[in-house]
Amino acid sequence: MSQVIEHNVKAQLITRPPATRPLAATLHYDPADPLAVRILFPSDISLDGGDVAWTFSRDLLDAGLRGPAGEGDVHVWPCGLEQTVIELHAGEGVAVLEFRSADLWGFLRCAYDAVPVGREDAHLDLEEALAALLGNV
Repeated sequence: MSQVIEHNVKAQLITRPPATRPLAATLHYDPADPLAVRILFPSDISLDGGDVAWTFSRDLLDAGLRGPAGEGDVHVWPCGLEQTVIELHAGEGVAVLEFRSADLWGFLRCAYDAVPVGREDAHLDLEEALAALLGNV
């Protein structure tokens, strides 16, 4: 069984350009959910004081490191050679965060080492996922 991957990284919350606020984030990848990545933020940045977690496709992160990507609540794009922007849309508003691209690439490389592209289905428990969708878990 593969281990969960977590990388602590620094980001800049862009509050009102050009103002920024530094914050810590944790990039999270669980081979049991091989198609998804998560970004976890500390509770002090949330409006209600709770922890903040965003889950989106591993493929979206990969594509966004190469060029603009995303159509829904999460958009990712490179900003120059060294930075990547992740934009998160929620009912409360939009958060725009800037990460070092090298940090995101390093995390993604570890995720691909854990579960290579095309091998995700070997890590999925489709029966458990279907049971959860049907409310049998």
